[in-house]
Amino acid sequence: MLTLGNLFLFMLLAAAAAWLWHAHGIRERALLAVRRHCQQQDVELLDGNVAFRRLAWLPDARGRRRLARVYGFEFTVTGEQRHAGSIIMFGARVGRIELAAHPFRPADEPGRVIQLDEWRRSRD
Repeated sequence: MLTLGNLFLFMLLAAAAAWLWHAHGIRERALLAVRRHCQQQDVELLDGNVAFRRLAWLPDARGRRRLARVYGFEFTVTGEQRHAGSIIMFGARVGRIELAAHPFRPADEPGRVIQLDEWRRSRD
């Protein structure tokens, strides 16, 4: 027999399951945004993962305080050191992505200037 107490418990469990399902979708969006950001910054995302850190009331781009999920991740530049990063999600929208201070890869070596005289001698 279905009582009011059982119905309430069932609805509570269904709401918790729906909230967890929604949270998983937000985590997947955060992971996708972090992967894109790491590619743009020319760093490598380690472990291919973002980890939930906390829920917090943080200001959004307009300065209004909103409930946000904060996820952490690790990245590397050289493959030797791990650096921390974080992403803030306001619902399904990315708030901001922060990377810890890290070394930059050396820029590609500029093209070598070839003197015309040397080039002619090497072609003869």
